[in-house]
Amino acid sequence: MQELIKQLMAEGLTEQQAYKAVEIIKNFAKDKFPIFGGAIDKLFDKYGPKDDDDDIMP
Repeated sequence: MQELIKQLMAEGLTEQQAYKAVEIIKNFAKDKFPIFGGAIDKLFDKYGPKDDDDDIMP
């Protein structure tokens, strides 16, 4: 997913806009292919931005 984010940013989007665009694409794919909704979520979550809240150490 980072490669896609970098490509979107190279086209002029900010990092935040790029992540939002990918989220829109994810939701579009889930709407069009609801049977694959769980798989789509797992795919995008696996390659999505990492939350700092998951850190064990402060």
